[in-house]
Amino acid sequence: MAKPTAKNAPRGPGSEDPGDKQRELQREQDRKDQTKSKRGSEKPQKAVQAGPRRQPEPPLPDQHLEKPGIEAQMELKPQFYAPDYRGSGKLKGMVALITGGDSGIGRAVAVLYAREGADVAIVYLNAHEDAEETKRHVEKEGRECLLIPGDVKDSKFCRDAVEKTVTQFDRLDILVNNAAFQLHAQSLEDVTDERLEETFKTNIFGYFYMARAAIPHLKKGSCIINSGSVVGLRGSGELLDYSATKGAIHAFTMSLASNLIDKGVRVNAIAPGPVWTPLNPADKEPEKIKDFGKHTDMKRPAQPEELSPAYVFLASPVCSSYITGIVLPITGSVGGI
Repeated sequence: MAKPTAKNAPRGPGSEDPGDKQRELQREQDRKDQTKSKRGSEKPQKAVQAGPRRQPEPPLPDQHLEKPGIEAQMELKPQFYAPDYRGSGKLKGMVALITGGDSGIGRAVAVLYAREGADVAIVYLNAHEDAEETKRHVEKEGRECLLIPGDVKDSKFCRDAVEKTVTQFDRLDILVNNAAFQLHAQSLEDVTDERLEETFKTNIFGYFYMARAAIPHLKKGSCIINSGSVVGLRGSGELLDYSATKGAIHAFTMSLASNLIDKGVRVNAIAPGPVWTPLNPADKEPEKIKDFGKHTDMKRPAQPEELSPAYVFLASPVCSSYITGIVLPITGSVGGI
């Protein structure tokens, strides 16, 4: 006669199958899941609003801009002013140079730096109307603003821009490398030599050129902040060259931080997710712009004023004197990517 196994061994009176409890718990969760699924199908997911004022949500204007993209021409103007942000002298007496400071994230950073007490030099390509608007807002905060038009792909121009800043303000404390060129592609074959050179020279060569020119003027307590990107962390199938430059920026940030740490000069980067600036309407086709940022956990793009306080934090010695060599993701998604 066969001996009973553990599986079919007889149970005594009142004994229960040890799997019964687990199966009942599973059935209970299945019922809850079905109920939530029915409710979810009736109620569409909404964009998340977690700040002091409501920010625009998809669908966004299906507008296409010619490069390099002029903020003044955008139907839905980016929110950059951060009216609820109160300055407290975190950058008092300091001087900042911001590339790509005429619009988008650069403009928002310039305004808050001025609100925190810094004078600002703005390097920009040729969007003079946007640059004048940024200058107007910096001066409205009671600080000076120097406009320097030119191309960061030119190393001589970068040296001249730094020298003009130091001549005007007699010092340089903060360099924000932010200028960028972006153009989507469906395949690697679409990325021509000319385009590859434009992307790399703007996005990474320009960062090297500006940092190299600025370093002799930076002192203990000074800093460099580089604008990276979430696509530099996770890649992008349609932004092959752009993603490569952003990954390079992240590596450059950590390497330069190690190189300058003994001088007391900090180097950090911010990796934004989708942000409503002229960069994207000047790249993507109108029908894709309508849903820009919808794929994030917050279901919307950021506005520039939602990133600029992080640039203040990383620039201010009283806030981040023990932070160097980091890449800070600000992406609207859990976990940063």
